Amino acid sequence: MCIAAWIWQAHPVHQILLLLNRDEFHSRPTKAVGWWGEGSKKILGGRDVLGGGTWMGCTKDGRLAFLTNVLEPDAMPGARTRGDLPLRYLQSNKSPLDVATEVAEEADEYNGFNLILADLTTNIMVYVSNRPKGQPATIQLVSPGLHVLSNARLDSPWQKAIRLGKNFRELLMKHGDDEVEVKDIVERLMTDTTKADKDRLPNTGCDPNWEHGLSSIFIEVQTDQGLYGTRSTAALSVSYDGEASLYEKYLESGIWKDHTVNYQIE
Repeated sequence: MCIAAWIWQAHPVHQILLLLNRDEFHSRPTKAVGWWGEGSKKILGGRDVLGGGTWMGCTKDGRLAFLTNVLEPDAMPGARTRGDLPLRYLQSNKSPLDVATEVAEEADEYNGFNLILADLTTNIMVYVSNRPKGQPATIQLVSPGLHVLSNARLDSPWQKAIRLGKNFRELLMKHGDDEVEVKDIVERLMTDTTKADKDRLPNTGCDPNWEHGLSSIFIEVQTDQGLYGTRSTAALSVSYDGEASLYEKYLESGIWKDHTVNYQIE
């Protein structure tokens, strides 16, 4: 499902500071964050081995894309893989709005998604979603400030999103004008297993027990298909002079590991 929170063009040090938990079946083969692809369009991100796509990626020319799924009861059989949506933007030379328009035209070919496309050199960030069903796809410029994206529309007031946004804002205020240590913020914010009150769950049409299991920021749910939950956390920080750092804490063979990749936006 995934959940992301970020502050965008509203911090004295960080042009963007992004936190993202990736939720998936633990058995699904995954590659940790690293550089992959060809030539000038190499992508820094994790990779879904099964589908070939990614849930979050960035490039040295300042592109950033990330994705969350929409929580809904019925998946569309034969739908195109949503992990290809970030790749479409990251591998192109088109603007976020141009790619968003293309994605919107094909939106009914995918199960529910929320997609963020950003160009850190032109300071443009765009949100695209193909839900609610039966309505035209949404394309929206993302304003400077703090935003949270869970498994409904951007900044929807789900309990986990409210909790993450509140805690993120408080931590940033505590640090003031100082740079935020991403490893610390990941541990403080993204490992939170507090579930929502059952009477405050969203009405998605899914089984309430499933909704309740997914209602925390960090997820771990046992299912008939095996363990489902948070497989990794990424924290991307980019300064206004283009100095970028992507920290990842990830699960590999049942062991939590972490690493950091630094690069310069060119």
